[in-house]
Amino acid sequence: MATQIFLNLPVKNLDKSVAFFTKLGYTFNPQFTNEKATCMIISDTIYVMLLTEPFFQTFTKKEIVNARKAVECIICLSAGSKDAVNEMIGKAEAAGANIPNPPTDYGFMYQHSYEDLDGHLWEIAWMDPNGMPEHQ
Repeated sequence: MATQIFLNLPVKNLDKSVAFFTKLGYTFNPQFTNEKATCMIISDTIYVMLLTEPFFQTFTKKEIVNARKAVECIICLSAGSKDAVNEMIGKAEAAGANIPNPPTDYGFMYQHSYEDLDGHLWEIAWMDPNGMPEHQ
């Protein structure tokens, strides 16, 4: 069995977060959804658990980072083309995301990012494996 990834993110308003990510085309597993959490399906091996902040706090004694002010990680997902990167960023912006930077084009790699409603930074990237520079 392939390794699965379950990323857990705290959110201020679960309903608003579900509505936001639904506009981006994601679906949710009802078996792992209640008023405290939901399981967003990225692929058959990648899932994002969106947890209300009080519920998220039950899993750690550490302070929850305010993602609008500080960054702990950048979530990067691959896309099949430059157009697919731009399409996802367009959907995110239309759904209310903040677009912090213009896209970056390295020729062999193209990336663009958005901040979701809670400030979590998501990067969408396309890479041409045939165009990657060789290591010297």
